[in-house]
Amino acid sequence: MQNVAILGLGKVGTLAGELLHDTGFKVTGIDNRAMTDLPFETKAVDVSDLEALRTALSNVDAVLSCLPYFLNIGVAQIAHDLGLHYFDLTEDVPTTKAILKLSKTSKGLMAPQCGLAPGFVGIVGADLISQFDDCRSCRMRVGALPQNPTGQMGYSFNWSPEGVVNEYLNDCEVLENGETKWISPMEWVEKVVIGGIELEAFTTSGGLGTMCETYAETVPNMDYKTMRYPGHVDLMNFFFHELLMRDRRKEAGEILVNAKPPVSDDIVYIHVSAEGTIDGRLERREFVRGLKPLEIAGKHRTAIAWTTASSVVAIIEMVRDGTLPKTGFLKQEDISLASFLNTANGARYAG
Repeated sequence: MQNVAILGLGKVGTLAGELLHDTGFKVTGIDNRAMTDLPFETKAVDVSDLEALRTALSNVDAVLSCLPYFLNIGVAQIAHDLGLHYFDLTEDVPTTKAILKLSKTSKGLMAPQCGLAPGFVGIVGADLISQFDDCRSCRMRVGALPQNPTGQMGYSFNWSPEGVVNEYLNDCEVLENGETKWISPMEWVEKVVIGGIELEAFTTSGGLGTMCETYAETVPNMDYKTMRYPGHVDLMNFFFHELLMRDRRKEAGEILVNAKPPVSDDIVYIHVSAEGTIDGRLERREFVRGLKPLEIAGKHRTAIAWTTASSVVAIIEMVRDGTLPKTGFLKQEDISLASFLNTANGARYAG
């Protein structure tokens, strides 16, 4: 695997392309608009035109989709038909299930959910679980937030508005007392404190990826929650449910981004914990980080951009180098945390 096409050259897609280029891959960036200021070749292609995409992907080994989740099934089908490796960042559960089905007959590796959450947090969660003789619970929390919040919402849309709205409105898979359950989003609110900063965590969709299926028989309690500054979840429940914006998802995303546009000084909070027994003793293990923007290749990179791009590029590195399989379906929980952190791009998480 040497030639990689990236679909969607927003902040994350552009950075992923630069990181792949710096890691020795030949990169082709594909977007609706042409770009000339990047260190790799770019092509202007209508990414919603599947036949045009099929032609554009005919001479590559792998494709990384950084497109909105609703375009990914079409891209995955093309990758399957052409025998390419496929990677994406989706949090959308139906999309992942469709890709899992394609993987049954794929010639390349099908690897959705390779970002931050789902993605890196699943790798960390699996690593913590493996440290116990008997693990009774694993809790994963992630929040991508402004460092200096303003207003009652305390938020800025540094991530895809389509993805955020999807997470806030779709049902959430959890393990509770050994049973797989689907629960409502924006519920089970709890307080989390990281480095003296108080946050609230609440259920959102998709962050666990395939982990409920993997650990259904071994870890009786598992859930994923998004973290925000206190008060956020009440406002979002009012917006989506009392004002009925849940029935107008596209417009809801536009309103929210217009009200809370992206910021450059963001922070990504990660809090993953597991409890269980080790040598007969009850213990708790945690992985907690507050990750801020970095300068990479001479440019300021937001925390959400570099954490997401570094995660997926580290996984692509591992596939190229033979650390991960080259066919079938890749679950994030099957990735070794130590091997991930040993890659050129995964090492940023260790720092």
